[in-house]
Amino acid sequence: MPFTIITTDDAARRCSLETVHGTIQTPVFMNVGTSAAVKGGISTMDLLEIGCEVELSNTYHLHIRPGDGLIRKLGGLRKFFNWEGPVLTDSGGFQVYSLAKLRKIKEEGVKFQSHIDGAHIFMGPEESMRIQSNLASTIAMAFDECIESPAEYKYVKLSCDRTFRWLERCKIELSRLNSLPETLNPSQMLFGINQGGTYEDLRIEHMQAIAELDLDGYAIGGLAVGESTEDMYRIIDVVEPHMPIDKPRYLMGVGTPLNILEAVNRGIDFFDCVMPSRNARHGNLFTWNGRLYILNEKFFDDDTPIDENCGCPACKYYSRAYIRHLFKAKEMLGMRLAVLHNLYFYNSLMRETRTSIENHEYQNFYNKYKKILGEKI
Repeated sequence: MPFTIITTDDAARRCSLETVHGTIQTPVFMNVGTSAAVKGGISTMDLLEIGCEVELSNTYHLHIRPGDGLIRKLGGLRKFFNWEGPVLTDSGGFQVYSLAKLRKIKEEGVKFQSHIDGAHIFMGPEESMRIQSNLASTIAMAFDECIESPAEYKYVKLSCDRTFRWLERCKIELSRLNSLPETLNPSQMLFGINQGGTYEDLRIEHMQAIAELDLDGYAIGGLAVGESTEDMYRIIDVVEPHMPIDKPRYLMGVGTPLNILEAVNRGIDFFDCVMPSRNARHGNLFTWNGRLYILNEKFFDDDTPIDENCGCPACKYYSRAYIRHLFKAKEMLGMRLAVLHNLYFYNSLMRETRTSIENHEYQNFYNKYKKILGEKI
C-alpha cells in the first residue's frame, strides 16, 4: 500500500498511508477500543464525530471474548462494531508482558491462563495471525515479546532473537492467509515490532534485522513499561536512524501529549495509548492550557466549558460545574463527556500537528506547547 511523505519539518514528518479501508493521515493518534469499544460509553459514531482516524483493538481480549470466530462469522471487526475506517489490531504480544504471572514462553509461542476464567490458551505467531485475519483488521501487528524494564541484557538478547524468528513466521503465515479465497481482508497489512529494552546495541541490531524483511510498517515496542522518560526518548533517538524512511513508524503505547510532541519531533508517525480515556474516567482532563482535574472544589460553580478553545460535545454544551456534578453524583454521563473531551483533544492535537508540519512551523508549535500541555491548571 502506498505510503507518501508529503513534507517534513526537520525530523517531523507529514505523511499519508493508503489502506484498503481508507487513507490514514499522519502523525496520527489511534483511539484505543480494547474489546471493540472505547471505555466510557463511546460509540463508533462518537469516534467519527470527534475525528478519529484509526481505531485500535486487542487481539487477545477479542479472542477470549466474544471470540474471533464469531467476529469472522459476523463479517469482521469493522462490521461487528459498525466502523468504516481503518482498524489496527495489536498481536497479543503485550499480554506476554502484562500477564507475566499467567504465562509461559517457549519457542513455539506462549501459553496463557485467561484472566477471565483461568482457561488455558496458546498463542504463537501463526495463531496471532489467524486471529487477526479473522478479525479482518486493516493492520495486523506481529506477535512479539514485550520485555519488562529493567531486564537483564542476556535475557533481552535471547528475547530479541526469538521475536525476530516469530516475525519471520508471522510474515509467512499472513501471506498465506491473505492468499486464501475465503479471507475477509486479503489486503491486511503487517507491522513488525522493534524490541531490545533500554540497550542501544540490541535495539539497533534488532531494528536493522527486521528492516530487511520489507514489512508494511515498523513499530518501536517495549517502551512506557517502567523506564524513565529520558530513556524512552534516548531509545527513539537511537532506533529512528535505522527505521526505513519510506515506511510508517509507530511508537506503541505512548503517551502523554508531551510524549507525542517529543516523538513527532523525532520522526514518529503513529501513536496509541489508553491514557486519554483512562484519565478522563477519573476526572483528569487535557486542554490547550494544560491539565485540569474536574473534581476540584474550585469548579463547583464554574459555568465555563472545560476548554473554551475546544469543539467537543462536552465543551459545546456543558459547563465545568455540571460535569463536576455528574462525577460527584456518580452519573455515567460525566465519565462519557470527559472521555469524549480527552479523545477530541488528542485527535485535535494531531490535526494541529499535521498542519504545523505542512506549514513548516512545527518547531514553533512544539516549543510553544511542550511548555504548556504538561502543566496543571
